[in-house]
Amino acid sequence: MELRHLRYFLTVADERQFTRAAARLFMEQPPLSQQIRAFEAELGFGLFSRLPRGVELTSAGESLAADVRQVLDLLDQAIRKAGRIAAGELGAMAVGMTSSAAFHPLSLALVRDFRARYPDVAVDIIELNAAEIIERMMNGAIQAAILRKPVDTPEGLNFERLVDEPMVVVLPVGHPLAAGARVRLSQLAGEAFVLVRRPGAPGIYADLLAACRAAGFEPTVLKEVPRMTAAINFVAAGSGITVVPASMQRYGQHGVVYLPFGRGLRLSAPLHLAYREQEPNSAAQRFVQLVQGQRAGSKARV
Repeated sequence: MELRHLRYFLTVADERQFTRAAARLFMEQPPLSQQIRAFEAELGFGLFSRLPRGVELTSAGESLAADVRQVLDLLDQAIRKAGRIAAGELGAMAVGMTSSAAFHPLSLALVRDFRARYPDVAVDIIELNAAEIIERMMNGAIQAAILRKPVDTPEGLNFERLVDEPMVVVLPVGHPLAAGARVRLSQLAGEAFVLVRRPGAPGIYADLLAACRAAGFEPTVLKEVPRMTAAINFVAAGSGITVVPASMQRYGQHGVVYLPFGRGLRLSAPLHLAYREQEPNSAAQRFVQLVQGQRAGSKARV
């Protein structure tokens, strides 16, 4: 049994006449009659009673026509649904974000814009550290990510810089340096740093260590924590200081002071879009295209 036989059958059932049905199907009448007879022979029962001027459905034909309509309607729906999935207009995807990336207003704005354009795509936001995000991207559990500067760029993943953001130092309230307007990095020599673990924020960690050494001192790392929010909490509790991207000031923790570094210190936290080169998820492809389009538009306006 072929799908075209079902469509031929329904067309004849609608028209109750072979000549009109053939015209609708853009074919000659004799081949259509032959196809219907072959279909009836395959089924083993008649579908039409032949009349002098047309045909009428047998009781078996009436039953089959009703069910075939449902089957073809479901098939049409399935094809339309699959087409929307292929176009990235329907489906699901997971976007990974590091905690600091989630605090940057651009990150969630991009997801919000995508959801406004493609409301039938379910977007799951997964907050992990950079190393965990990259691992899950490599095995396909996360389709796109917004994260800070990567040290390593595994083969098969692309990283596109979205925006640069300055770093700020986080001091406990009452710290001697908290009364100033800016902080020189050399003033932090001898301070105890609370930092995000190297696997969690490898690029930021490495850049900070390099900057401290360039300023003439080796930083004392009091503790490594899994998230920047945890580092800020330690500072609020009076345990050391930390350095975070400026947007982390939105965390709103009491008991801390955020200060910019002195001019001339090139210590930044770039925000990147990460995605797989060979991504089969069409919705994720749409998300990447949207982010790239907005990035290109931002550059054009500068």
